[in-house]
Amino acid sequence: MTMLYPSIDLLMQKVDSKYKLVTVVAKRARELQDGAELMVKKPVSKKFVGQALEEIAGDKVELVEEEK
Repeated sequence: MTMLYPSIDLLMQKVDSKYKLVTVVAKRARELQDGAELMVKKPVSKKFVGQALEEIAGDKVELVEEEK
């Protein structure tokens, strides 16, 4: 069995909801796809979603919640 990096346990320490995590990862992956600069030096993943997950795990992405 292969361990995934970053682990869901690590990611859930950074974001308080798995639904919020999915939304943030999708938005950041889209930014990377559109040419945004990668914030990790040597990503393990070659895919945008994996790179976005690595950025969140490495505290490179700041989550800002909108006022309701």
